Amino acid sequence: MDLPCPEWVRHVEQKWTELKTEGTERFCLLTDIDAIFNYGLSLICPEDLNTLSRISEKYSVKKSPERASELRQQGNLSFKVKDYTTAALYYSRGVCHADKNTEELSLCYANRSAALFYQGLYRECVEDIRHSLEAGYPSHLKDRLRARQTVCLTQLKKPEKSNQPTTNHPTPPYQKTRNTKTCISPGVSVYFSPEKGCHILTTKNKPAGEVVLEDQAFCSVLTPGNKLNNKAGKTFNTEERHCHHCLSQSLSFVPCPNCSYVRYCGESCQKDAWERWHQWECPIGADLLAIGVLGHLALRVALKAGQYQVKIKLNLEDPCRETSDHIDCYHGNSYTGIYSLLPHVAQHSPSSRFLLAVTMAVLYMRLQGGPPPDMWASCEDEGESGTWQPEMSMLGATALRHMMQLRCNAQAVTAVMVKEESCMPVQSSSEIRIATAIFPVLSLLNHSCSPNTSISFTTGCQTDALNQFGCSEGHTDHPKTSHSGVTVTVRASKDLIPGQGILHCYGPHCSRMEVKECQHLLLEQYYFHCNCQLVHCVYLDVYCTFQSHMDRYMCSGLSCGHQITSADVQNKLKGLQCLLDELPCFAAEALRILTSDTSQANSILTDTHPLQGELADATARYSKIIIISLTGEWNLAASNLKRSIVAIQAQFGEDSIELGQQLFKLAQLHFNG
Repeated sequence: MDLPCPEWVRHVEQKWTELKTEGTERFCLLTDIDAIFNYGLSLICPEDLNTLSRISEKYSVKKSPERASELRQQGNLSFKVKDYTTAALYYSRGVCHADKNTEELSLCYANRSAALFYQGLYRECVEDIRHSLEAGYPSHLKDRLRARQTVCLTQLKKPEKSNQPTTNHPTPPYQKTRNTKTCISPGVSVYFSPEKGCHILTTKNKPAGEVVLEDQAFCSVLTPGNKLNNKAGKTFNTEERHCHHCLSQSLSFVPCPNCSYVRYCGESCQKDAWERWHQWECPIGADLLAIGVLGHLALRVALKAGQYQVKIKLNLEDPCRETSDHIDCYHGNSYTGIYSLLPHVAQHSPSSRFLLAVTMAVLYMRLQGGPPPDMWASCEDEGESGTWQPEMSMLGATALRHMMQLRCNAQAVTAVMVKEESCMPVQSSSEIRIATAIFPVLSLLNHSCSPNTSISFTTGCQTDALNQFGCSEGHTDHPKTSHSGVTVTVRASKDLIPGQGILHCYGPHCSRMEVKECQHLLLEQYYFHCNCQLVHCVYLDVYCTFQSHMDRYMCSGLSCGHQITSADVQNKLKGLQCLLDELPCFAAEALRILTSDTSQANSILTDTHPLQGELADATARYSKIIIISLTGEWNLAASNLKRSIVAIQAQFGEDSIELGQQLFKLAQLHFNG
C-alpha cells in the first residue's frame, strides 16, 4: 500500500472540506514546505490522533503468545506432510508473535530448526537451535535438539559440495560479498539544464549489455501484504519472505523483540536496523502500515539523514549545480542526491498537499510519544537531553519534503518469481514487487516508452570496495563499511552513441496499455506529458482489421465478410483470459480447451495481438507436459512457443525483457528436447 489507507484518506478529506474559506485560501497560497508542514501541524487535534489509533488497530503489530501457538500447530501440520518450506514459514510467524525468552518462542525455534534440517540448511538450523536453547527450551527435550545440532555440525565440516541442500529453498542471507559503491561508468556523465534538470548522457559509445551505472538505495521499505484480506494466514507475503533491512530471502528470520511484524535475516541486520531507525519506528509500527509505504519511506529517509545533514542542505540552494563534477554529489549514501530531487510542490493539488501535510504532522506527533531520534536531538546541545525541542519540527517538514519527492522518484524493487512447480519441463516466471526504494542516481534517468536500459536488483549484505569503474575514494560521505539493502544495476539494452540520454521506463508503457491511458498516468503521477514517438501502439490495430472509428470489426480471413460487435469481442476475450487464469496443471483437458479456443481467437485476433501470445504460450506449456509423457516429440510445443514469440515481439519490441523471457523458454525447450 503506497498511499495512506482509504479510512485515513477519507478522514483527512473531511477535515479539508470543513476548513473555512480563509483557511483553505491561506493553505493554497503556501509554497514553502516548512510552512505547509507547520500549517498542517497547527490543525492537528486529539480527534485526529484518536482516529489514526482506531484505524491502526486493524494493522496491529503486537506480540500474541496465543497466535504464536496456533501458528506453530499449523507449521506442524505442514511438517507432517513434508512441506518443509511452508512449515518453516509458519514457524517463523510463530517466532515473530512469541514473547522473548518464553517457552513458546523456544518451541517455535526448535520446530523450525527441524524444518531447516530437512532442507539441508544446516547453518541456519544450528542458529535456530542456539536461539531455542537461549529462550529456555524444556530440559526434557534438549537431548533431541542436541543430537540434531551434532549432525548439523558434522555436515558443516564436510566439503562444501556435501552441504548443498537436496530440495529447493530461497537464497540464503549469507551471500557472497560484492562491490556496491555507486558509480557511473566512464563515458557516462551527469548534466544539468533548466529544461531537464539533472540528467545522464553518454559521452562514449556503449554497446548493448554493458553496465552504465550501479546505485545503492539510500533507503527502502518492504511492500506489505494485505493483512486485512489474509486473516486465515494461508498465504505468505513479501514481508514474510524477505529481510526487512537488507531485503534478502530467508527461511530463518530473527524477529524484532518488541513487535510481530518486522523480521531480519540475522542478528547483524537486526542490530543495524535498530540503531538506524527501527527503535523509533517500532512503537508506531501499526500507524506506519496505515499511513502507507511512501509515508514510511519518507520518514526513514529523514531519520537516516539527521538534522546536521538537513541544515547543510538548507543553506545551499542546489549543492550540486555549481560543482564541476556533478558525479561527486550522486552515490548511494549521498543525502545530497536525495535532497536535490524536486518535490514538485506546485504540481500537487491543494487537497493532495493537505493530505500529505496532515499525515506527516500526525506521524510526527506520534513519534513524540518516545525519545527523540539521536540524529535529530544530539546535533547541537540545545535544551535538555532526551526531550523534543520546538526546532525539531524540521524532522516532520523534511519527511514531508521526501514524501512529495517520492511520488515521482520512488522505485519499485522487483524480483523474479517462478510460476510453475519445479517439476515442469520449462518454467514460466514473472516479476513481483518486493519493496519501494529511493536511489540518488537512478532517479536522474528520464522516462521513455522505448527505454535504452534494463535494470536488475541485488539484495543482501554487501561490502564496499573499489568500484569496477575505478571511482575514487574522495567522497567525504561515501560508505566505508558494509552496506545492507538493495543495489540496482543499469545496463544498456541498445547500442548507445555519444550525446544520447540514458532512458528508463517509469512504469506506464504504451505496449501495455492504450497510448492515451499511458500519457494520462504519466501526467498524473510524474507531471509531464509523454511525447514518445511510439504512437503506433499495438492496441490501435488490436483486432486485425479496424473497419472504421465505429465499434465493428471484420474477421481476420477477410473472405467471409462476417462482422461482429466490439461487445462480442470483449466477451470472448474475457472468456479466454479467464481460461488462462484458471487452467489446472497437468491436465490433458486443458490442452484440448486451449486448442479449441485458440482457433476461435484466430477468427477475431491478429497474430500480433497480446492475447495470441498468452494463448500460444499456455498451449506450448501444456503440450510439452502431455507430449513428454506420450511420444517425447517436442515439435508441437516448439511451434506454439514460436507463435507466442511473434505476438510478444510485436507488442513489446525486439529488445524487450518480455521477448527475452520467451526466447529463454524456447532455449529450455530445445535443451530438454
